[in-house]
Amino acid sequence: MYIQLGNLAGDPECWYFWERAGLHSSDLMRVLPAARPRPSTTRLSPKLRIIHAGASQRLTKERQLVVVPLLPVNAGSHATKGDTVPRLDRVPPESMLAAPSDWCPNPTFTSCLRVKGNSMAPSIQDDYIIAVDAAQVERSKLYGKIVIAWHKDKGLIVSRLQRFDHTELLTPDNREYEPVSLSADRS
Repeated sequence: MYIQLGNLAGDPECWYFWERAGLHSSDLMRVLPAARPRPSTTRLSPKLRIIHAGASQRLTKERQLVVVPLLPVNAGSHATKGDTVPRLDRVPPESMLAAPSDWCPNPTFTSCLRVKGNSMAPSIQDDYIIAVDAAQVERSKLYGKIVIAWHKDKGLIVSRLQRFDHTELLTPDNREYEPVSLSADRS
């Protein structure tokens, strides 16, 4: 029934119903890359006012900037529970940040959020703001990289995705914390 309601609703409201039916956009994007959801209208670039900071720091050439939404969302560390938001593209931003375009290769799929906890220290500390590029969803290309994972009990977790033989782990940089094994059910 939810799938049929999603078909009737059309894009972008269809995702609400399809998620209720157990379908997730990340699963669909893995199978059908053309099914990538379009960014919501709340994430369109607002008008920017360029302010030059620092009296002696002048740019020699005009620099292109992109607007990246700062979401009111926290990714937890291994000991701290993160927010239970499974889809970052559905969260309205609390603010916008400007970043050089060469720092952000996929601005349509990039957003920023805060980190709670120290399991990724010294690289990422408590209350740091991190940028998340959700364009890459193929796990094999994310091994060894810092990722944001969603767990049904722990919410959003920031960690390093590792694979050893046939076992996938979310490994903290801070060795005081234990890695989390990703089970076959991919919860």
